Amino acid sequence: MQTKIDFIGGNTKRCLMAMALPMIAAMFLNMAYNLVDSLWIGNLLGKTAYAALTNSTPIILILTSVAMGATNGISILLSQAIGSKNQKRVESLIATSLIVAIVFALMITLILEIFLPHILIALNTPVETYDMAYSYLSIYVLGYLAVYLYLYFTAVLRSFGNSMFQAIAMLVSTILNAILDPIFIHCFGFHGAAIATLLSQGICLIFMVVYLKRKKFFSLHITWFDKADIFPLIGKAIPSIVQQSIPAISTTFLTALISTYGITAIAAYGITGKLETILFYPAMALNMVLTTIVGQCIGGQRIDRAKDYLKCALKYGCVLLFLLSGIIVIFSKQLAGFFVNSTEVATIVGVYFLTVSIGYVLNTVTNCFLGVLNGLGKPEKSMFLMIFYYIIVRMPLAYLLSSLGFALNGIWITVLVSHICAAMASMLVSLLQIKGEK
Repeated sequence: MQTKIDFIGGNTKRCLMAMALPMIAAMFLNMAYNLVDSLWIGNLLGKTAYAALTNSTPIILILTSVAMGATNGISILLSQAIGSKNQKRVESLIATSLIVAIVFALMITLILEIFLPHILIALNTPVETYDMAYSYLSIYVLGYLAVYLYLYFTAVLRSFGNSMFQAIAMLVSTILNAILDPIFIHCFGFHGAAIATLLSQGICLIFMVVYLKRKKFFSLHITWFDKADIFPLIGKAIPSIVQQSIPAISTTFLTALISTYGITAIAAYGITGKLETILFYPAMALNMVLTTIVGQCIGGQRIDRAKDYLKCALKYGCVLLFLLSGIIVIFSKQLAGFFVNSTEVATIVGVYFLTVSIGYVLNTVTNCFLGVLNGLGKPEKSMFLMIFYYIIVRMPLAYLLSSLGFALNGIWITVLVSHICAAMASMLVSLLQIKGEK
């Protein structure tokens, strides 16, 4: 298959937009997919059920982050092979990575089903929400293979310069979940939402396979499997998994910390997480897009083109996030009312977004530079940066300020501080790496 977009010879702005806009659309559709559960559960079942969903969310985030990280690791090697026009290498990477992806996803599913009760206890899940969170997650985990394969195929297509498929697949899945959610919640209660999610993911995977087979975007033969590719794939996947998972681990830690402040605080934090997806997903999209584009540029030995794409992504990404974050900050209290009808919850949500505010623009800067590092084939550097500002800065500082009596406000301040540290550190490391590529 030929790449859909000429990243090396084409117009920088047009090529970036051709990849980024469908990716951002897919991300917003994914946000809508997740919001469906939240809106139906919050409005039909109340604050306790919504708190149970919030307790479940960190685990779901970690699972999704693992899948996104592993498949993004595949995209690093694949995009570089495509950029260097090494067809044999491309074919062996696709075949090998697919088998590895299936085995890995099944292992994760088995481990989660066995240890789920212990994980929920470790997260300080309140007694009032434990049974509901367990029933939801035990069903959700069964669909993990479908989630993983969806992300795998979209990463492969993205490496070839096709991001439109991800938007189409996500649209189908979102519509299915929106239709099935109220039906299954009405019939089965809280865990009916998980059943609806499981079914929509399975149907979406079937649609995906049929779509790929008919369009013939790329060739796939298991006989092209090459065990020599396993360790290079793992070598790129592990740093990418850690990189994607660390924010989810941080969220898990903060959720456990915030759980000590009661159901209202948990519900409010759950709402901030949902609204933040509006602000995080464009940045994440730029990260993944730059991984692919820079990878192809490096494969084609055009570091100058990689720098052009970075400048363009920073320019348009920061403008977009400035506008979006302003809207969320201004209307955060009103938006909170769509999830849970509670003045106390809305107040906490409003304070959170007012405190963090500019942090979302800084997060976009961070993701652009991390995408460049990944595309350069240096996901381990991105990983260490993530460890620095999430594990070393955010988590200890949140615990410290909370313990010193700043309570929830101390945690919110910590989130902003970590965004500042992230932008500064990622910019410095990325620019030094780019300079070394000359």
